[in-house]
Amino acid sequence: MNPLLDFSGLPRFAEITNEHISPAIDELLARNRELSSKLLSDTTSPTWANFVQPFEDANEHLSRAWGQVGHLNMVMNSPELREVYNANLPKVTQYYAELAQNLALFQQYKVIRNSEGYAALNVAQKKIIENELRDFRLGGAELPEEQKARFMQIQEELSEQCSKFSDNILDATNAYTCVVENEKEISGIPADECQVAAEAAVEAGKKGWLFTLKAPSYGPVMQYADNRSLRERMYRAYSTRASEQLLEGGKIELDNTPLMTQILKLRAEEAAMLGFANFAEYSLASKMADSPSQVAEFLRELAQRAKPFAQNDLAELRLFAASELGIHDLQSWDVGYASEKLRHQRYAFSEQEVKQYFPEDAVLSGLFGLVTSLFGLNISASLAPKWHDTVRFFDIRDDKGALVGQFYLDLYARASKRGGAWMDDAVTRRRTTNGIQTPVAYLNCNFASPLGGKPALFTHDEVITLFHEFGHGIHHLLTQVEDLGVSGINGVEWDAVELPSQFMENFCWEWDVLQGMTRHADTNEKLPRALYDKMIAAKNFQSGLQMLRQLEFSLFDLRLHSDFDASGKLSVQQLLDQVRAEVAVLIPPSFNRFQNSFSHIFSGGYAAGYYSYKWAEVLSADAYSMFEEHGILDAATGSHFRREILAVGGSRNAMESFVAFRGREPKIDALLRHNGLVS
Repeated sequence: MNPLLDFSGLPRFAEITNEHISPAIDELLARNRELSSKLLSDTTSPTWANFVQPFEDANEHLSRAWGQVGHLNMVMNSPELREVYNANLPKVTQYYAELAQNLALFQQYKVIRNSEGYAALNVAQKKIIENELRDFRLGGAELPEEQKARFMQIQEELSEQCSKFSDNILDATNAYTCVVENEKEISGIPADECQVAAEAAVEAGKKGWLFTLKAPSYGPVMQYADNRSLRERMYRAYSTRASEQLLEGGKIELDNTPLMTQILKLRAEEAAMLGFANFAEYSLASKMADSPSQVAEFLRELAQRAKPFAQNDLAELRLFAASELGIHDLQSWDVGYASEKLRHQRYAFSEQEVKQYFPEDAVLSGLFGLVTSLFGLNISASLAPKWHDTVRFFDIRDDKGALVGQFYLDLYARASKRGGAWMDDAVTRRRTTNGIQTPVAYLNCNFASPLGGKPALFTHDEVITLFHEFGHGIHHLLTQVEDLGVSGINGVEWDAVELPSQFMENFCWEWDVLQGMTRHADTNEKLPRALYDKMIAAKNFQSGLQMLRQLEFSLFDLRLHSDFDASGKLSVQQLLDQVRAEVAVLIPPSFNRFQNSFSHIFSGGYAAGYYSYKWAEVLSADAYSMFEEHGILDAATGSHFRREILAVGGSRNAMESFVAFRGREPKIDALLRHNGLVS
């Protein structure tokens, strides 16, 4: 049997080959289309049981199979897999576009909504019906027949071009290497990072040290390398990835500039066809925020609050760089380096020193212990077919030993894996004829692999990243909803979906939590209180600059999708320059092409939604302040959070869930306080 057509348990990753993909997807598409015709030709009045349920079953099978393919494409990318993925992507996109535009399907959902049986549905089922009706409208179901073909063509073109955008970044990142042969030129870079670079050079048949643009290699160079020209060289390569300025003999076909223009034009056309003034309006139709102007006002208010702090941060950094480092013209490739030196001088510790206290096994043990304290759950290692031998698998059980959820953990960077960190769903909790389906998640990061038989060491920032993704994971895994469309993160407004992930980050700063998750790599000592106090003192180091950076990205995204004309005279670069002039205090060099690798908005689902990080941070900081009031590890507050935020998934509006937990609507105060942006 084709492993992609087996839905009886966990994905059979050890058996899936590229040859399985097209036959499986073709068969599932044929099955689903046949079911759709059958359901629509049935003259019986549609109900949840005879119409919605069988439809959900069929679509879940397709999304699970295609989800496995998409996951492998992101974590085990190869030219062969990419080819078969891209061959099937238009077919899957077309199927979902057909569904979204199917007026007959839309009518059946309307019949159910207006029937006597609607009142008997549970809260989750009613929310699914309401969401479906909204999504049919957003999917073009009410368009005149002559416009539907064009609308569907737009969906297909967008999916192909967004996938190409992502591929170009991966290829451009992988294409660049920087080999250093003189040991003096790697002065300042920590020994363990140099060891990784030396091993990479040997593997490539080169002498010396080989650095790449992948985060575990690029980050330490920018933060620690005393060699300014090395930092500039790496920065130039990184900030011009997938652009017309590709260096080191890069391939111009990897330039994302024309793709950006085309993607923006298609999105604008799509929104206009549905009667929206712009794509941002279309995007916000299914989010918490009401309008682009409300989001812009929110972002500009935060920028106004943060800017004086950011100006102060930059003035301090420039003064320090000039007086202590002899850098009188601070450039973008100096910022990470000078910041690390200033942090070390001011707080007398370095990221490298802290990193020694975060070996992987201690961090995971602490994270899992926190979940036990807050939610009364136990996490233990388990077995499952995997896509790579470094991947691990875990069970989550309740206090009675019952299985609640499971997750894969893929922590390390590799050439076949896209950059960044993310959570994705493998299986979603729902009730089937066989009982409750156990939810399963993928948790993916890009940390440096273990070296020399020792556990991997994480920076504190990486620990925060892991906690963030785990927050998404528990949102998916701890749901109590039994209907697919609003179970876990399904149906949660996009600008609220970051609430649990950002909420979890806060625990990485708590003494009581860190005591349970630190152990020095050599001495086995816990994190010393004196070092912790320095970390806390440094917590909001340059928080003004960091806040403005996120607001710059958010406002750029919002304006691209609300008041920018991709066919007009103003270029994407010129718009970004305008946004920087308004918001930023630190302007990158003119060759910087950040937008060409801004995958969040061009290939990652955050189009006209990047603001949601900050929007959700208001929610998460305010939610966390309740723990600050009642006790960081207070089990009753943890249970309350699990019940009102995590368990309900998307079965009710995010604002209702927040108010149910916090007892009031969110306030901005906790966010500003947590970031040190109060006088």
